[in-house]
Amino acid sequence: MKLDFALLNAIVAVANAGGFREAARITGSNPSRLSDAVRRAEQQLGVRLFNRTTRTVALTEAGKMLIERLQPAMNEVDAALDAINRYRTTPSGTLRLNVPVSAARLVLPAIVPDFLARYPDIRLEIIAESNVQDVFRDSCDAGIRYDECLEQDMVALPIGPRRQRFAAAASPAYLQLHGRPEHPRDLIHHNCIRGRYASGVMTDWEFSGEAEPFRVQVKGSLVVSIGSAVDLAVQSAIAGSGVIYLFEEWLRPALENGALIPILEPWWLSFNGPYLYYNSRRLIPAPLQAFIDFVRTTGQATDI
Repeated sequence: MKLDFALLNAIVAVANAGGFREAARITGSNPSRLSDAVRRAEQQLGVRLFNRTTRTVALTEAGKMLIERLQPAMNEVDAALDAINRYRTTPSGTLRLNVPVSAARLVLPAIVPDFLARYPDIRLEIIAESNVQDVFRDSCDAGIRYDECLEQDMVALPIGPRRQRFAAAASPAYLQLHGRPEHPRDLIHHNCIRGRYASGVMTDWEFSGEAEPFRVQVKGSLVVSIGSAVDLAVQSAIAGSGVIYLFEEWLRPALENGALIPILEPWWLSFNGPYLYYNSRRLIPAPLQAFIDFVRTTGQATDI
C-alpha cells in the first residue's frame, strides 16, 4: 500500500509533538491542515492512528506500531536528503536553535544578520526559552546554554563574549530616596525587582565574595517573568521602582546614559559566556554545520 509522503510526515509530526496544535507550531503548518492530513491517511490505511478528545491526542496501538517502524525510516530519509544538500554550493534548509532569552538579546544580534546574508537559502528559526529546556525539544538542531553539565556525546562550542557579569543598579531618584547600599546584604532592606522562571522558581541574587560567591535573599514589590517581561523590569528600575540585578550588557544603555546608577560593583558576579551545544553522534545537518563553521571563522567566540 502506498501513502503520500506528506501524509506520513504529518503522522510523524503529530505523534512526536503529542497534538495537532503543537505539531503545527513546530512544523510551521496549521492544526487544521495536519488534522486533515492525518484523517486522509487513516482513510487510506483503513485504521485509526490517533484517539482524539477535546484535550488530548494519543496514538492507538496501530498508530504506535506504525510510528515504531516509520520513525527510523523518516530519519534516514532526512539524513539522505541532507547528505545531498552537502553537494550544493550554498547550504539550504531549516536550522532550529533553542536559546535562552538572554542569548537572543545579547549574543545572536551580532551573528544572525551576517549569517543569513552569507547563507540566503537557510531558514533560521530561533526558539527563545525563559526556562532551561532540553536543547533538542521542538525538533531543534542545537541550542545555546551557559555552563551546564553536558550529557554524553554533546559538543560545546564557545559563542559570544567569553566572560559576562551581572550588574546591580538603581535610578538616581531611588538612591536619593532610599540611600545607596554599601554591601550586597544591605539589599534585604531595599525594594528589589525580582524575576521568576517559567517553572515558578525565583532564585536568590548571587554575588562574588572574597572566598566564594554568596547569595542574598532579596524581596520587592515587583516580580516579572524572566524573558518576556525583563524589559519591563528595566524600565521600572529606571522609573525608580527598585534595585535591579541583570546582565551588564542588558543594562549598559541605561548605565551609559545615566538613567541607572551602578551599585555594589566590587561584588558583581562574573561568569563564563554561553556555548553552542549539539550532539556529536548525530548526523550534523548542513545548515547547522554552516552555522558552526560561521561561528568558528568569524570570531564570534570572543573575549569580553
